[in-house]
Amino acid sequence: MKTYSAKPSEVEHKWVVIDAEGVVVGRLASYVAKRLRGKHRADFTPHIDTGDHIVIINADKAVFTGNKRRDKTYYWHTGHPGGIKSRRAEEILDGRFPERVLKKAVERMMPRESSLARTQFSKLRVYAGTEHPHDAQQPEVVDFAAMNSKNVKAA
Repeated sequence: MKTYSAKPSEVEHKWVVIDAEGVVVGRLASYVAKRLRGKHRADFTPHIDTGDHIVIINADKAVFTGNKRRDKTYYWHTGHPGGIKSRRAEEILDGRFPERVLKKAVERMMPRESSLARTQFSKLRVYAGTEHPHDAQQPEVVDFAAMNSKNVKAA
């Protein structure tokens, strides 16, 4: 039996919409990274883009478990000496671009340093509100919150 290798012309990329309202950030990011890479498919091929297009809505209503909202810190460096900067997750979620928390979580679960990973990551679209401009693609709605009771933070 030969090993099957998907060809780029044979791959069909689906469009998926996920509502992030009340959903735990890390669990959602793990699921989305798997879908973007195409690892949920039987014809997954590591060197071919077999992943789906993912649209996440209500990213500003995603939640962290425990004290992560207050304690989790994102660091970056400006490139200048002594240029380390930081911002807490709470500040980002309450700021102008709350969708960056989800984008960073997914980005850090994807492989790094390859053009294929950058292409796969570019198929992720995250919106803070409920509106998105991708209705023409007729996306399939995935109820991520109902997949597992742990996906939603209990109040």
